[in-house]
Amino acid sequence: MFDFQLINGLAGLLIVTSLLVILSRGPANSARFYALQSFILVLTFLALAKETGSRELYLWSASAFVTKVILVPAIMYRAFSKLDDPRLGSGETMSPAVSVILAAGVVILCFWVVSGVALPAAEAIKPALAVSLAHFFLGLACIVTQRNILKQVFGYCLMENGSHLTLALLAAKAPELVEVGIATDAIFAVAIMAMLGTRIFLTFHSLDARKLTTLKG
Repeated sequence: MFDFQLINGLAGLLIVTSLLVILSRGPANSARFYALQSFILVLTFLALAKETGSRELYLWSASAFVTKVILVPAIMYRAFSKLDDPRLGSGETMSPAVSVILAAGVVILCFWVVSGVALPAAEAIKPALAVSLAHFFLGLACIVTQRNILKQVFGYCLMENGSHLTLALLAAKAPELVEVGIATDAIFAVAIMAMLGTRIFLTFHSLDARKLTTLKG
């Protein structure tokens, strides 16, 4: 029971780190907070593996540590640390206070949705499951509300972490091949988006996504 409480507590920290990723100034800081979030995700996997006795989750944890804690943040930090658009400011279409209220609303809504789930395997981890769903929608909200192209990339990463946690919670004994596919998808997707973000900045000398409307027609 203690391990399930630990899992739910660690999942709650993911929401805090999501807000830090979204609201922090500068992509380099966002990359650091994303690495911190991914490390918490790895700890969640380890606690879940211990409680369920899943050998597969131990391998997931090792793979997630290499890809999400080290490789993906390193790619983003290397690609984004030299890109800056002072004219864009924070790039937010909503104030930090509104973002926090939105995050709280999303979490409450997801808790309400998950409360109706009647899966025996998910009974003890409903708070973590609600957080994983909320995490996905927070990433989507980041993509929608941020004008900064680089922050939109981080929004995708938050969505990916949320879906990854949901899969681990509901299918702890899924084959290792599933994790390999997720890890490969994350690395290649971030690498491609980092390259596109850099090219957009070199072309428009701006990270404002609204500049892309000039490509119409």
